[in-house]
Amino acid sequence: MSQNSAGEIAKVFCIANQKGGVGKTTTAINLAAALAALGKKILLIDLDPQGNATMGSGVDKNKVQSNLYQVLLGEASIEQTRVRSEAGGYDVLPSNRELSGAEIDLIQMDQREQQLKQAIALVLDQYDFILIDCPPTLSLLTLNGLASAHGVIIPMQCEYFALEGLSDLVNTIKRVHNNINPDLQLIGLLRVMFDARVTLQQQVSAQIETHFGDRVFKAVIPRNVRLAEAPSHGLPGTVYDKNSRGAKAYIEFGNELVKRVKKEALKAIAQPPRQVNL
Repeated sequence: MSQNSAGEIAKVFCIANQKGGVGKTTTAINLAAALAALGKKILLIDLDPQGNATMGSGVDKNKVQSNLYQVLLGEASIEQTRVRSEAGGYDVLPSNRELSGAEIDLIQMDQREQQLKQAIALVLDQYDFILIDCPPTLSLLTLNGLASAHGVIIPMQCEYFALEGLSDLVNTIKRVHNNINPDLQLIGLLRVMFDARVTLQQQVSAQIETHFGDRVFKAVIPRNVRLAEAPSHGLPGTVYDKNSRGAKAYIEFGNELVKRVKKEALKAIAQPPRQVNL
C-alpha cells in the first residue's frame, strides 16, 4: 500500500466508553466511512471480541483467514490480516470470538499493554487515521488500545447515568496518560442518540458543554432508525442511506474532526511542547 495522502504518520484515535450500548461501534464505523468519503486513508481496528465493527463494515468475521488475535500475539502482521470494507472504502483489522482468549495469552507476555502499539507502528505511514473500536470494559484489550492512541473520542448519550460513567472514563484516560502513554489526550466528546424533544437530554447536553467547553464536538448525532438498520445490511449508515439525518450528522462530524486535527497541528507548531492537562 502506498503512503498516506499527507506523507505523514496516521493519527490514532480510540472510540471508547466504559458504558455499553452508547453507539460506540456505530460511531467507529460511520466515522471511518465519513473520513474515507473525504479522501482519507483509514484503518478501522475492531478491538471488541464481539466483532460488531467487522460485521458492520461488511466483513464476515467467521470467514477471515486471520484476525486481531494473531496480530496481538505476534503471529501475523496488520498488513497480512487487514481486509477491505468495499462498502465503506476503508481497511478493517477484523476480530471475532477468538480475541476473547487474548486476555489470558497477553498476561504472560512482556510489555503486554504495548502489543497493539508495536503492530500499528509498522503501518502508521500508510494511513491518515487509524480508529480503534474499544470494548465497553476496561480490559487488557482496551488498555492496548489506549496505549496505542494519540487521543480518545468519547461517544455518549445525554442521560443522567452517562455523566457518572464519563467521570470514570476521564480518570482512566488520565491514569493511562500519566503511567503508560504520555501522548494520550481527550480529543472530544460526541453526543449520540440525541433527541432534542427530551428536556433531560437538553439539560445534560448543556452540562457537558459547560464542563468540557470546546472539547465537545459541535456535531450532534440524532437518534435515527436508518443508522440502526445499516449494520444488518453490512453497511455503514453513511452508505446505507446517505440522505438520512444520522448519515449527514456523521459526515459533519468527520469534517469537524479533520478541521480539529489540523488546528491542533498548527497549534503544536506555533507553541513549544507542554504537558497535556486532561
